[in-house]
Amino acid sequence: MKVLKFGGTSVANPENTHKVKSIVASIKADQTAVVVSAFGGVTDLLLNTSDLAANQDLAYKNKFQDIEKRHIAVIKELIPVQKQSSILSQVKSDLNILETLLEGSFLIGELTPKLSDKIVSYGELLSSFIISEYFKAEGLDAALKDSRELIITDNNFGKANVNFKVTNQNCTIYFKEASHKITVLPGFVASSQLGDSTTLGRGGSDYTAAIVAAAQDAEVLEIWTDVSGMFTANPKLVKQAKCVEHISYEEAMELSHFGAKVLYPPTIEPVLNKEIPIVIKNTFAPEDSGTQITKSTNGNGKTVRGISHVGGISLLSLEGPGMIGIPGISKRFFETLSLENISVVLITQASSEHSICVGISDEDVEKAISAVNEAFEYEISTNKIQPVIVEKDLAIIALVGDNMKSHQGLSGKMFSTLGKNNVNIRAIAQGASERNISAVIKKADVKKALNSLHERFFEENIKQLNLFVMGVGNVGSRFLAQIQQQNKYLREELKLNIRVIGIANSRTMAFDEDGIALENWQKALSNGQKADKQAFFNTIKEFNYRNSVFVDNTASGEVAQSYPDYLKNSISVVTCNKIACSSDYDYYKDLKQLAKKYGAPFLFETNVGAGLPIIDTLKHLIASGDKVNKIQAVLSGSLNFVFNNFDDSVTFHDVVKQAQEEGYTEPDPTIDLSGIDVMRKILILARESGNALDIDHIENESFLPKESLETASNEAFFESLKKYESDFQKMYKEATDTNSKLKYVAQFEDGKAKVGLQQIPKGHDFYNLEGSDNIVLFFTERYPSQPLIIKGAGAGAEVTASGIFADIIRIGNF
Repeated sequence: MKVLKFGGTSVANPENTHKVKSIVASIKADQTAVVVSAFGGVTDLLLNTSDLAANQDLAYKNKFQDIEKRHIAVIKELIPVQKQSSILSQVKSDLNILETLLEGSFLIGELTPKLSDKIVSYGELLSSFIISEYFKAEGLDAALKDSRELIITDNNFGKANVNFKVTNQNCTIYFKEASHKITVLPGFVASSQLGDSTTLGRGGSDYTAAIVAAAQDAEVLEIWTDVSGMFTANPKLVKQAKCVEHISYEEAMELSHFGAKVLYPPTIEPVLNKEIPIVIKNTFAPEDSGTQITKSTNGNGKTVRGISHVGGISLLSLEGPGMIGIPGISKRFFETLSLENISVVLITQASSEHSICVGISDEDVEKAISAVNEAFEYEISTNKIQPVIVEKDLAIIALVGDNMKSHQGLSGKMFSTLGKNNVNIRAIAQGASERNISAVIKKADVKKALNSLHERFFEENIKQLNLFVMGVGNVGSRFLAQIQQQNKYLREELKLNIRVIGIANSRTMAFDEDGIALENWQKALSNGQKADKQAFFNTIKEFNYRNSVFVDNTASGEVAQSYPDYLKNSISVVTCNKIACSSDYDYYKDLKQLAKKYGAPFLFETNVGAGLPIIDTLKHLIASGDKVNKIQAVLSGSLNFVFNNFDDSVTFHDVVKQAQEEGYTEPDPTIDLSGIDVMRKILILARESGNALDIDHIENESFLPKESLETASNEAFFESLKKYESDFQKMYKEATDTNSKLKYVAQFEDGKAKVGLQQIPKGHDFYNLEGSDNIVLFFTERYPSQPLIIKGAGAGAEVTASGIFADIIRIGNF
């Protein structure tokens, strides 16, 4: 015998029910029991309708009409016209009884658990009757059997307890005498010994199928639903979740208890002792293998088999000095909750006995608070115990696997992964079997936690980075192009999956939760919303993605001031904007400390030398114990480009204009030519060397006329350059007369820094520096006379973008 159960989505509409019929018709077995749920959404509709009736709201009548229309419409679509009459008559008769029950609830203004069970049972009673008649009409050898005649329970309405002895006898007698090949049974419903309708709890249709399977020693129990088995995590929240082909009963029980809704938790219990395999199958993809659940499995060497969660949890804490060493406190606490019929889903207690913490359903919170405070009224009044403390809006996440007990360090991996992603853990529980490690977290962090843990334990070490890019001009657009170009390489070689979730310029911003298609990012941005820096941050925070990275490609001081907000939320910051690291020393120091405190990297390699590994090299020198004595550098690719191209055959104005047009200068060229940009760079290097320095400590020997420095616009600035062309030509002549070249040099030594234009003689390391190249000489204790030299292109959108890209990869390797 085989037992098949079809859930609400499988019979949600006539089209789906056709699929169910095809599956049932293909089953090869002497006998087949088909357990069906109510048509999709009908159970909720019945509950809602009964609540309205009990509240004496006449709107219940409209809801009832919806129920009636739904079932009649299904009959008219499934059943041939010539066979509809008797079926419609029976269904209308049942609906009349249902209407009478609802009217009674309306008149007395009450809905007892007993009446509720009677009302809600009509979902399965009606669906099973209609489906059985449809099977017959399609030529299947089928008959209907009311589960209430087989499954006998106590009077615990809403979630009745099964009398297995009587139930098993009833099933054995019926199926022994059954003459039809297929028996259709309503799931979820049963009856008390007095004949009153009872229900087995939400999701109880699975339980019905398991009860019948166990009673008949079935060959297999097949649960048909809308997904292809049990997944490593909820596929609606974790897109990379994979189907688990084979798991044990215990693993399935743990996963279903903690929110894996494919299976109702009590389902496993009846079939476990008889070792009847359960197979989870997909009604809409019947060819998929699904998940097989059996007594044991080797797990293919996997330690963690699944990650599950259950929401709607509140933590209830009882604590106080009066609990220490006093026997019976725990007993009274749990007894109080038990008497109120409150289920405890998680327990944790401090070894000091100072506190007990339990997880309960949100809907039981108020009842629990009242009951516990009343039970411990004396201890609370004498300050031995505090009034019960409640934390709401929480969820439980759990790692599950039979083999977890034989592997060390899983808890550490779990908690460190959550910590790195700013997921705060409120409580922890782990059973002695070590089959389950559970943690209570904020409900808002569930998606991020599940994805982080899934990435850690299931995704072949592929790490996903979620980028939010502000600034998509010269540098930003090239950065996006480089990510697009290297995406496949990053996945295959570096095990990095980089997604751009948000982009913004000064006018608009756009987001896509699944990642912006980089080949069409301009279109996405043009269709975006009005740019707002605070809204950009708020959206990132609301998404709450793991491994989030804010990329600042602007030169905005306002944006630079927002970095603490990102770091405090464990959002990494990568920036080519020099303002933050060259502002007040205290602010720079605070950013570095925030990055450490919240485990969010703050990287700014492109602040000095664009894509050259200058800062990274300096960090490694310091980390390895070396000490920097002196730094000499040409740090402005812009100024180097200008002075390498300026001579007596071209005007200074034209060379600067060319530099701006080719992207070698900032949008405001005075930032480069005034020397402020170089001052910021040498300041950053001095600070990264371990020196507390501010920008006003740096001497700037400017070569620009005062008038040029004080211009209010780019137009005025370029006009001033024309005015002072003779001064610039004089500087050039003085250098060539001594066989020297003009270079804008930065120097740091003995705690002092200065920048200025210098005549560099032939033979000096700076003399042959071409184009927009940068060069840095590090004189250290290990490199006292022959400095460590870093040289290369130090300006330009392409190399700056590559430097930002390199910082992103560094974060991926953390």
